[in-house]
Amino acid sequence: MNDLNELETLIVGWAKARGIIPNATPESQVLKAVSEMGELADAINKRQHIEAVDAIGDVTVCLINLCALMGVTLGECLQAAYDQIKDRRGTLLPNGCFVKEEAK
Repeated sequence: MNDLNELETLIVGWAKARGIIPNATPESQVLKAVSEMGELADAINKRQHIEAVDAIGDVTVCLINLCALMGVTLGECLQAAYDQIKDRRGTLLPNGCFVKEEAK
């Protein structure tokens, strides 16, 4: 199995070879990702594990393409997100709501 960086490089190469990177826009890739999220939601709601795994991959491909169009990597975006959340404290309630712990 390839690591995440290798897969990102392979996906960007695939997208360039098919004209996605030179011809797509950030807006078109966001719309495609939203479409794929709809498929993911449908698979989750129907408890279709294999379809959900595929849809997660499809969403990720769209996000990698979006990153390439924006001149960043998925890893850079994940690092930025992690840097924002790493020190957060709180609890996820049973109803799915995350309650942040107040700063002291």
